[in-house]
Amino acid sequence: MTTRPVFDPDAAAAAGSGIFGLPFTPTESRVVILPVPFEATTSYGGGASRAPAAVLEASRQVDLYDRATGRPYEHGIAMLPIPKDVLKWNREAKPLAARVIAAQGTPLERSAPVVRARTRVNALGDRVNAWTRRETGRLLDEGRIVFVLGGDHAAPFGAIEAFAARHPGLGILHLDAHCDLRDAYEGFTWSHASIFHNVAARLPKVARIVQVGVRDMGSREADFIRRSRGRILLFHDDDLGARAARGVSWERIVRDIVSKLPKRVYLSFDIDGLDPTLCPNTGTPVPGGLSFRQLTGLLAGVVASGRTIVGGDLCEVSPGPEGEWDANVGARVLYKMIGYALASQPGPPQRSRRASR
Repeated sequence: MTTRPVFDPDAAAAAGSGIFGLPFTPTESRVVILPVPFEATTSYGGGASRAPAAVLEASRQVDLYDRATGRPYEHGIAMLPIPKDVLKWNREAKPLAARVIAAQGTPLERSAPVVRARTRVNALGDRVNAWTRRETGRLLDEGRIVFVLGGDHAAPFGAIEAFAARHPGLGILHLDAHCDLRDAYEGFTWSHASIFHNVAARLPKVARIVQVGVRDMGSREADFIRRSRGRILLFHDDDLGARAARGVSWERIVRDIVSKLPKRVYLSFDIDGLDPTLCPNTGTPVPGGLSFRQLTGLLAGVVASGRTIVGGDLCEVSPGPEGEWDANVGARVLYKMIGYALASQPGPPQRSRRASR
């Protein structure tokens, strides 16, 4: 019987190693990352479908010891293979969606070819959602903590559906430059700009959506928030900045944000919620946003409150022409999200069998 060499968390990542340079398989791991490389409806910049591969590569440069959360890797972290079916659906959907987007506001918008293209993109979105829901549900039923790695921000809808079915009363902490509350933006049912409209309208078991860092929104989105009667709460970037200017500490602001969340929290993070210097190639960057320290302080505040982070997603990481910086930041954000999720779990720490040897 052969055994693997003892894993050294301080050594350079081995060639061909898993995410973060780890040796674990999904069956050995408490945390499983589900890649969903789909970005058909991106309406400005693109590239998010390449994020899973780019983040995987960049993650091997992340040091595994974390001063705030300890040694998350000891629980086992693995990423599933990038799914060929989703890549195929993305390749088919992107040129069709581009045709629809190009026709917006022109007489061609209602032409038969454009209507057929829009219908097909929506049908492919249905397939992605069904696949993501099934895979997420399977992993949750095995007792894993699941993080979706998009793709654009439409990618995790099926995952949120699976989480909500297993955690009625779920709260979503949504970090983003945008509200994503538009109804079928550009005619796409599953637009990246519509995910939380779809969550609010279709998933009644989601009790509350708390949005942080938003600095671009439409008037209909503002109306949608008002009509939600407190189910959707917005902590706009302007308001956060104004409070900071008055001398209110980030720690106090974090307590206010976290107090609005239910006991079980799903993290949904569009990377453009950060200051765009940290994600310059993301599809729709907006000036302003959170610093990396503000992000980690917010995650720490969720854990300190006694709430449980059940899982989440990271979307809209675009490698860009050079690729390294955005993927590097994305990998570090993902590791922080995983670390705080593990730290929030009730009961004694659980370690994977192999990690504990």
